[in-house]
Amino acid sequence: MRLQQFSHIFSSTSTVSYMDEPSQRDDVSRLTVQMENTYQLGPPKHFPVVTVNHILKDVLTSYLQVEEYDPELCRQMTKTISEVIKAQVKDLMIPQYKLIVIVHIGQVNRQSVLIGSRCLWDPKSDTFSSYVFRNSSLFALANVYAVYLE
Repeated sequence: MRLQQFSHIFSSTSTVSYMDEPSQRDDVSRLTVQMENTYQLGPPKHFPVVTVNHILKDVLTSYLQVEEYDPELCRQMTKTISEVIKAQVKDLMIPQYKLIVIVHIGQVNRQSVLIGSRCLWDPKSDTFSSYVFRNSSLFALANVYAVYLE
């Protein structure tokens, strides 16, 4: 009987708490928002790796299909492409995931390149998506890391 009385607490969602009374503190400290704990042990919705792979392919292909390698252009393109990818993945509205987008662009010139990355994460809830693009002049590697925030 006692468990039924508190069952609504376990199924509740996070709420926002704040104080709205005048004080002598400045506006910044008065407008701070404090989030309450949700007590969720895992993500309510998992990160859609296949969908993000399609986004990576579409963005890299549309931006780099006809481009020739130029160091200055590629430096700017890495910033632009990573922002576009991040915006499109955020539009998927996946709750409680921090997104990290990294784009590498290099020249294709009979060389070998090894790109590695390391992260400390939980393999049950954290994941990544990756895509490699190549044309006759350049290659591009885009990675999206999705780290679950509790």
